[in-house]
Amino acid sequence: MQSIFRLSLLSRYSAFAACVLLAAVFLLAPIDHWSGPVLAALFVILSAIGIYDLIQTRHSITRNYPVIGHIRYLVESVRPELRQYLFETDFEKLPFSRMQRSLVYARAKQEPDQRPFGTVLDTRAEGYEFIGHSVRPAPLADPTTFRTTIGNDQCRQPYSGSVLNISAMSFGSLSGNAIMALNKGAKLGGFAQDTGEGSVSPYHRRHGGDLVWQIASGYFGCRNEDGSFCPDRFAAQAADDRIKMIEVKLSQGAKPGHGGILPGHKVSPEIAETRGIPVGLECVSPASHGSFSTPIEMMQFLAKLRELSGGKPVGFKLAIGQPWEFMAIVKAMLETGIVADFVVVDGSEGGTGAAPLELSNHVGTPMREALLLVHNTIVGAGLRPKIRIGVSGKMISAFDLASALAMGADWVNAARAFMFAIGCIQSQSCHTNKCPTGVATQDPLRQRALAVPDKAQRVANFHRGTLHALAELLAAAGLEHPSQLRPHHLAQRIRTTEIKLLSQSLPYLEPGELLTGATDHAFYANTWSIARPDRFGVA
Repeated sequence: MQSIFRLSLLSRYSAFAACVLLAAVFLLAPIDHWSGPVLAALFVILSAIGIYDLIQTRHSITRNYPVIGHIRYLVESVRPELRQYLFETDFEKLPFSRMQRSLVYARAKQEPDQRPFGTVLDTRAEGYEFIGHSVRPAPLADPTTFRTTIGNDQCRQPYSGSVLNISAMSFGSLSGNAIMALNKGAKLGGFAQDTGEGSVSPYHRRHGGDLVWQIASGYFGCRNEDGSFCPDRFAAQAADDRIKMIEVKLSQGAKPGHGGILPGHKVSPEIAETRGIPVGLECVSPASHGSFSTPIEMMQFLAKLRELSGGKPVGFKLAIGQPWEFMAIVKAMLETGIVADFVVVDGSEGGTGAAPLELSNHVGTPMREALLLVHNTIVGAGLRPKIRIGVSGKMISAFDLASALAMGADWVNAARAFMFAIGCIQSQSCHTNKCPTGVATQDPLRQRALAVPDKAQRVANFHRGTLHALAELLAAAGLEHPSQLRPHHLAQRIRTTEIKLLSQSLPYLEPGELLTGATDHAFYANTWSIARPDRFGVA
């Protein structure tokens, strides 16, 4: 037993003992070559590290395995890179697979995106989806016509938006160069960029791309000193012709129900000017809005924004949590007669620069289920002709777009796909300010690596390539425009021996069905009955 103990002790301290021995050898041995002092210094340093490891009390591994125990921390520090480049398969979605990223890179660089030898997907696996093609394919449509008009009869400046746009990403989360590349790409491609809640920065304005100004609970860019909403500042900013729509953010998929805090040391003069906050002081985004507390008050706030903006389309973005709350908002539209121009549905799989793990993994409704609820509720309330629906949540390929549009969306927003287009390698270091490609950092030296003209062209290339692929899908299905996609065009494998159309496997309400009370869908009938326009809670 003692011999086993001695052997274990010897193996644990062998690297440390070797360093001490070699340090002594190189210090005492007469070596004339220049390498002698260098090696002596190296092993003296390693011996000192070993001594420190033995006396420190913070890390058990290095205390038991002096010197050599540091290899564990070294390997752990590069584990994501090793996994991504050496061990990750083409299909592991962490959170995006190599196959998905490669598709974006190819289209952004205008490289061939075709693949030989047939599909590598398991078509027998549960959940496998496909679009049914027609024996009479339609002529290939012009992708530049893939647009939808946003703005109902209460809006004086409707906007014709692309079916694929850049989702909300703030200056602060992204670098100035990244914002400029995305905006210039949007200008080149004729689509819109959502500003995110950090307001409209000089980088958003520089190249003239269409903007969706997102206003969250912090009212950045239109706030008083106490953080409350300032109508005058909002009106002055909203008058900018580059701002095409106003989006009130209630919540986002990656961290629903959670406000944000920007530490004071990150509040630079640029960010302070953009957001309308003091330089160097902690910036807090409350979890909820201070301008309204009930669905009816929310509708009145939207009407106020519409009037102050000169009649531009006004809508809201949310992640679906408690379904009766969204139904309460729809009931408030019916009661007040104030109808939002659009709703953006953010799935719980959405991205963020940083969020608590539990919120990212276990709070909020996934995109498809959320989209179905929103679409059905608006249809059932008889408001679908007046309200357009946008959707976001891990959208990469043209099939992702087609799936969401078939389920009920009018357009799709993508964030991380466009980040890949400007060089993101999914290092998942967004929260560290050490993004290796200059996309998600405020470090001026790091973001200098992102060349705006080149990356802007890649943004436009990706958008154009994806819509061309969507046109090919539509033509195969015998369709000419994305608005013609319906649930019956999409099929899904339910089990090994059964395939169903989405129109068969998912519930879809008829126009006005919730108003008549004649719906056969118990979930929608029961939830609608407890929703109230004067409160977000249940009746």
